[in-house]
Amino acid sequence: MTTALDNAGTNPAHDAIGTDRAGHEPLWRALLRLARPKQWSKSAFVAVGPFFGGATATVELGAVLMAMIAFALASSGCYVINDLRDADADRLHPRKRRRPIASGRVTPSTARAFAAALWILGACCVAAIVPMLGTTHAFALGGLLGLYVLNVTSYSLRLKRVPVLDVISLALGFVLRVLGGCAAVGITPSTWLLNVTLFLAMFLAFGKRLGERRTLGIDATAARSVQSVYTDELLRMMVVVTAVAMLLTYAGYVQDQESRFVWVFGDRSLGLGDAPRLGMNLLWLTMLPAMFAVLRCIILLERGEFDDPTELATRDRQFQLSALVFAALTASLVLWAGPAHGPTAANQSGIGPDGQQSESVMVDED
Repeated sequence: MTTALDNAGTNPAHDAIGTDRAGHEPLWRALLRLARPKQWSKSAFVAVGPFFGGATATVELGAVLMAMIAFALASSGCYVINDLRDADADRLHPRKRRRPIASGRVTPSTARAFAAALWILGACCVAAIVPMLGTTHAFALGGLLGLYVLNVTSYSLRLKRVPVLDVISLALGFVLRVLGGCAAVGITPSTWLLNVTLFLAMFLAFGKRLGERRTLGIDATAARSVQSVYTDELLRMMVVVTAVAMLLTYAGYVQDQESRFVWVFGDRSLGLGDAPRLGMNLLWLTMLPAMFAVLRCIILLERGEFDDPTELATRDRQFQLSALVFAALTASLVLWAGPAHGPTAANQSGIGPDGQQSESVMVDED
């Protein structure tokens, strides 16, 4: 006996948005959906490095904005190529079958032209940085953007079918976003920042694969071929391992930044002779919402309520609240503490613009 669900995917108009009215969807709207504008929020990673590095000048903010738009457009172009490759498999997925190419709303030739246009616009955004901060920043950003497109394209063509490498490739996409933002304003990202980004992205990717197995069951392999290698137990372990690595790495960053974010309570001492005055590293407070959000995500994935951890950002109130608290605390503390002290990307060795060794380095050597 054939049901409406069995026939889903055979009627392009129905699959576009789940109703027969999709046949009247304008092409521009289908192209907009194909670009996945909801995924542009991932470009926020571009601003993380400049934010923590104290890049607040108007010209720097403009460069960061251009870098964010460039990565958003480049990622949309990559999504189009991915959907072209996965059109047949997407038609078997309960949610992905509604994508414009899989549902037949956008033809392959139109999709290819659209991808090329998105990449060209992204390159224009990179070029816009030249009059702001010079060619060095633009070339560095352009190179990283090119590596990003190469990485995502490699994922679509091959790496998505290789266990573990599929997740590492996805995680590198986030790391390249962070590096791109830093390159746009000429600062060097900390190793802590890169590691937290890597483990966070791996946690989300492994969580998505676990969520798919929970919601799709035996159909998970049909929707994603690499699922034939992954098992529930293996994915559970990888989700936990990357979550722990992420939290421990962030805890290390919090400890490393103690001198910057410490708040001393008056002039009271601990009564231990030369011990430091009574105070607290306020950045430690951000550990609480971060830990809650990660554990909340694991619980919901284990229940099978979501097949993608990123859906929690728009659908789970507790996760949204914890993310909001974390963002508000972090932003407030960074603004309160001011830019990070120490040598900048252009002054890693402590050498001043006049070629002389900086005073702080000379004092340390004495």
